[in-house]
Amino acid sequence: MNPVRLGAVGYLNARPLTWALDRAPERWQIRYDVPSVCAALLHAGEVDLGLIPSIEYLSASDYRFVPGVGVGSRGPVASVALFSRVPVASIRRIAADTSSRTSVALLKVLCRHRFRIAPELVPHGPDLQAMLRGFDAALLIGDPALDADHAALGAQKVDLGEEWTAMTGLPFIYAAWAGRPGAVDDGDVAALQAAQVEGTASTDAIAEEYGAGDPAATARAAVYLRHNVRYGLGPEEAAGLQTFLDYAVEIGAAPRRRGLEFF
Repeated sequence: MNPVRLGAVGYLNARPLTWALDRAPERWQIRYDVPSVCAALLHAGEVDLGLIPSIEYLSASDYRFVPGVGVGSRGPVASVALFSRVPVASIRRIAADTSSRTSVALLKVLCRHRFRIAPELVPHGPDLQAMLRGFDAALLIGDPALDADHAALGAQKVDLGEEWTAMTGLPFIYAAWAGRPGAVDDGDVAALQAAQVEGTASTDAIAEEYGAGDPAATARAAVYLRHNVRYGLGPEEAAGLQTFLDYAVEIGAAPRRRGLEFF
C-alpha cells in the first residue's frame, strides 16, 4: 500500500500533530513547508492531505476536514500577532507576512470589526526589523512571531488570537488537515486523531526537540504548547471556524460561503 502523502506545516505549533506520524514512514510520506506552500501542494494534487490554513478550505468546493483534529487557540496564541510602532488606532500601513492567508484574513476581519481601522496591507517576508523599518506595523506568524524580541524594536505586540476570542467569545482554528473525498479512509482518520492525542501528551519532548539544547528556548516552547495552542476540532472550534470563514467571505477574502464538511 502506498503511503498517504501529507503536506505539513513545519512550525512548532503543528508539531503535536506530526510527532507520531514521523515514526511511521511506511504509512505517511510527510513534506514540511510553510502554510501557504501546503495549501498550494494540496490544490495541485501533489499531496493527499494538507495541514492547510483554515481559509484555504474555501478555495475548493470539494475539500473535507479530518474530524476532531486542528491547530487553534482560545485566547492568546502568542505566534500570530500584529507588532506595531504606533497605537493601533493610528496604523495606516502594515507589512503582512506572506506565509499564511488565514492570518492575513484574520487581521483584516479584526481591523474592520474590532479595531475599526482600514490600513493598507503590503506583502512582506517575515523579517520583523525590516518590516517595522518601513511600516507602522507588521503581521508575523509562526515561530518568528513567537521568538521575536519586539520590545527591543520599540513595538507593542497585539495577539490576534486574544483579540478574536475577545470579539467573538469563540476559539480560532488556524490550520487543519484537509483533502478531497477518498484521500483517506476511516483507518487513516483514526490514526490522525490518535497521533494528535499522542502528540499533545508529548509536549515536553517536542519542546526539547525545538529548543535544541537551549534551555530558554525549550522552556518558552513548553509554555507555548501547554498554554497557548489548543488542539482539536470539536463543536466550539467548528463554530469559531465557521464564523471566521463567513467573515472572510464578507470582507472579500474568499469567494463563497461553505458549511463545514468532514471525511
